[in-house]
Amino acid sequence: MTEREANALKPQSQSAASPATVQTSAPGRGYWWVWLVVVAVIVIGGLLVLRRPATTEQTGRGKGAGAATVHISTAVVRKGDVGIYLTALGTVTPVKTVLVKSRVDGELISVNYTEGQMVKAGDSLVEIDPRPYQALLIQAQGQLARDKAQLENAHVDLDRYQIALNSNAIPKQQFDTQVAAVHQFEGTVLNDEGMVSNAMVQVAYTHITAPISGRVGLRLVDAGNIVHATDPSPLAVIAQLQPMTMIFGVNEDDLPQIQGPLIKGEPLEVEAYDAHQTRKLATGRVVAMDSEIDTNTATIRLRAEFPNEDYTLFPNQPANARLLARTLHDALLVPTPAVQEGAQGAFVYVVQTNQTQTNQTVALKPVSLVITNPTYLLRTSGPHPVEGGITAVEGLQAGDIIATDSFNRLQDGAKVTIRSAEQQPGPGRHPGKNQNTNNADRIAQRSAKTGESETANERE
Repeated sequence: MTEREANALKPQSQSAASPATVQTSAPGRGYWWVWLVVVAVIVIGGLLVLRRPATTEQTGRGKGAGAATVHISTAVVRKGDVGIYLTALGTVTPVKTVLVKSRVDGELISVNYTEGQMVKAGDSLVEIDPRPYQALLIQAQGQLARDKAQLENAHVDLDRYQIALNSNAIPKQQFDTQVAAVHQFEGTVLNDEGMVSNAMVQVAYTHITAPISGRVGLRLVDAGNIVHATDPSPLAVIAQLQPMTMIFGVNEDDLPQIQGPLIKGEPLEVEAYDAHQTRKLATGRVVAMDSEIDTNTATIRLRAEFPNEDYTLFPNQPANARLLARTLHDALLVPTPAVQEGAQGAFVYVVQTNQTQTNQTVALKPVSLVITNPTYLLRTSGPHPVEGGITAVEGLQAGDIIATDSFNRLQDGAKVTIRSAEQQPGPGRHPGKNQNTNNADRIAQRSAKTGESETANERE
């Protein structure tokens, strides 16, 4: 081949290489479209899978059924009296607490009480050596007897001076001097009588008795110790346990509904509960209200009194007070979990009772809360009271059936199936406002799916 022919063929080789280059880059562009198709298929398949359970459930329930049926628990709206209680933390305080101290100095010779003993007013507690004070009493009594004798002698002389004065046997000045002497001895006798009384009191102070009835505390001083009237520590502490009081504070905003009944002399009932609010300790009434509001806590202090017949209340015991502020009569009562909160306010789901058992729906119905303060406690009255978990509303009618759970799957017009009595939650076990499907729902759905599978097999 000549050089000219080779040069003629060279451009053809370069041009032939271009298609090869195009073929090499073409497969990369084709792979991108393949991945796009795969992703689209996955998305469409996922949507079909998500829609299939609803379609299957609808097929198993009837001909062309609409949205899935929701299993719900229900409650009946009823009328009743409900008490509105103010709750507060308080401290049990005795009506009287006495620190028994010595009023004289001396040796403690006996302790006549047992620690924790219930004593009555006048019972002997401790004895202090009385002998030094008895000696002072005898000394004062002797001085009184001597001065009384001198007073009697002065009276006799005064009578003589009176006779002599009447006879002008003595000057009047001498008579007046004797009168002054009589008055002086009378004053001395009065002073002596005071000394005797003081000595008797000192002797009595050596015998210490209980000033009030109540429980005496632990022994603080043993026999043999020297006690003084100036000692800061007491010999014993006695607390009166019947009746017992409790001091607690309520919000200043609640003052009007407390002050009114107190001014009229109407009793305000108070119940005392333990710190865990699980056990009722006593029932009493408000007996006093403080004269001012505590600006630090924005509360006003109240004192309630309890008979404490069984000694369930103990001094300085923390307790929860529940004050019955007022009672609502013939209020519409519903379980608290049944009331939901939305953008437009509170509402409930009411079961439409004019439909068949197998074709029931719920309707969203707005309600108004009679009590909006979340700190209030509501309790129904009657032989079987319900405490907490209830709400007084307006906008319903007694006898309405309302849903109490499954709210995350309910909406206005949703189809529902009411659970049987065995599947309904027990008292005080209402689900929360946004609780997911519970076991009863899952069992019902599983049964429905089993029926759908059997129907599909029969069709095949």
